[in-house]
Amino acid sequence: MMYKQIIWAIVFAVSFLTSCTSSKNIVYMQDMQTGEKYPYNDRKEATIRRDDRLSITVSNKNPELAIPFNIYGGTFRVGSEGDIRTEASTRVNEKGYRVDIDGDIEFPILGIIHVEGLTVSELRDLIKEKIEKGNYMKDPIVSIEFLNFKYTVLGAVGRNGTFNVEGDRITLLEAIANAGDIAVNARIDRVAVIREVNGEREMFMHDLRSKEIFDSPAFYLQQNDVVYVEPKYRKADIEDRGWKITTFLLSVVSAISSIMWAIK
Repeated sequence: MMYKQIIWAIVFAVSFLTSCTSSKNIVYMQDMQTGEKYPYNDRKEATIRRDDRLSITVSNKNPELAIPFNIYGGTFRVGSEGDIRTEASTRVNEKGYRVDIDGDIEFPILGIIHVEGLTVSELRDLIKEKIEKGNYMKDPIVSIEFLNFKYTVLGAVGRNGTFNVEGDRITLLEAIANAGDIAVNARIDRVAVIREVNGEREMFMHDLRSKEIFDSPAFYLQQNDVVYVEPKYRKADIEDRGWKITTFLLSVVSAISSIMWAIK
């Protein structure tokens, strides 16, 4: 009878301590209110940097006029009616136009273009303007995509690693979700984005419990950003101590149960 009382007392203590461990610290954006609207910049674009690789394609309603601007983009065939068609080369398209150390690319016909610091839409407009000013064609259609947009997530998350992005738009929250979400021991008030800005590394700190994350200049990631979720390693908080005590008591319950089973 005494053994049963001990076991029930321990089970009660475990349940009490488990219920006392607050989950408030792992709730995202606690200060957001239902019904309120929170503006955000839905036109945010990634900025082109050195070592980026860009896929750039020029087209026109008269395809033959666009051929000189796509000499690195594939092969060409003359149709039965004399029309000219382009066929993309997978190997070349994967390589794309590399932004060199000076922030330039060498583009067919137009020559060297400084692209570092421009967004995709700004570069698209620049190439279109140069083609029209050179009287090469009217109303050219310019398509540009990143080929090597990637970021890295480290620290207290489900899966550390480097991730590739299709396109050029991903938020900090999406990046964390792709990495398996934050771990139990994560400090969600200490989520950093480390970014290279004008030849220097800059760190942006975030608290995932606050709606202010939407106003951060690093809410939309740039290529090669490093996201670091700081773990709770500097000092144990109430939640950590609670889980340690819970784990210990569960071990005690298991040991007592084993002893009682052996006695019987």
